[in-house]
Amino acid sequence: MRFPEFKGEWKKKHLSELVGDIKDRISTSSLSVDNYVSTENILQNFQGVTLATSLPHNTNVTAFRKDDILFSNIRPYLKKIWYASYDGGCSTDVFVFRNSGMCSAMFLYHLIANDKFINYVMLGTKGTKMPRGDKQQIIQYVVYLPSKLEQNKIATFLSLLDSRIEAQIKIIEKYKSLIKGIRYYILEESTHYNYLGNLCDIIKGHQVNLDNLLKHGKYYVMNGGTQPSGYYNSYNTNAGTISISEGGNSCGYVQYNKENFWSGGHCYTLQNIKGELTEKYLYHYLKSNEKMIMALRVGSGLPNIQKKDLMSLRIPIPAKENQKKISCLLDSIEDKISVETNVMTKFM
Repeated sequence: MRFPEFKGEWKKKHLSELVGDIKDRISTSSLSVDNYVSTENILQNFQGVTLATSLPHNTNVTAFRKDDILFSNIRPYLKKIWYASYDGGCSTDVFVFRNSGMCSAMFLYHLIANDKFINYVMLGTKGTKMPRGDKQQIIQYVVYLPSKLEQNKIATFLSLLDSRIEAQIKIIEKYKSLIKGIRYYILEESTHYNYLGNLCDIIKGHQVNLDNLLKHGKYYVMNGGTQPSGYYNSYNTNAGTISISEGGNSCGYVQYNKENFWSGGHCYTLQNIKGELTEKYLYHYLKSNEKMIMALRVGSGLPNIQKKDLMSLRIPIPAKENQKKISCLLDSIEDKISVETNVMTKFM
């Protein structure tokens, strides 16, 4: 895709031709948390920066200028790239790309702040737990440049999209804060409690032949990927059920399932919920208390949650009519979050 008024071939360049070698240094005594940038305070997914919580004392760090591009070189897959809006200093694990003048600064930013560049950097990383990019490999990244006029128009268009995405993220975050606050204040209003183990059956998957599942086109794992063959712990689960991730990185995550699915072996499903509870009320209560559920984790390498610990969770039980009102309100906000999230994906 291209703006129709532009013609001609784009010129092939390497990143090394577009950026200069930064040797400027600045003392941290001249900096504050307002203009110091490290890998910790660059936000993920190209979302800018936040204030630093601290800065090193009595040392020199790399100086950056307004319009430089800062790239966090620790775990590049986190996509921590920022277009500097002020002068400052940064830690050694942050690369500074300064426009050499061959292209517009904002166009250079968009050449770097994208998944294609991140995937390229990841091909040359070293280390496993804390992978770092190889600067010599990074600056060999191949780009293509149109005329300066076309660069500016492309950069302006992409910046407008970024601004719209940023605004959409703020809208979604406000709704998430709203639903969090509402859950906190209304889900605890009850004097009657019971243990989760008394209110439903907590079921974990059993072993079935995965090839058969794939043939029927019905396979979904809450917190894992599919396997090409063999056996897998799985359980055929109906729509309208609640899942709690049992193990792995998402251990303790709560999900309401709107469709039938096959849950993985690292997933509990709550079945046969007793009549004094509605499924949606129980979901919203558990969702609002994910941190409490995650606190039940045991183990370090691959944490998991024991069934007996889930069974011991105390659940407040308001009148059923109130449960329905609570669920209806929270469902409407979740639906709004889903709509706004879908809108955001259209801009990405």
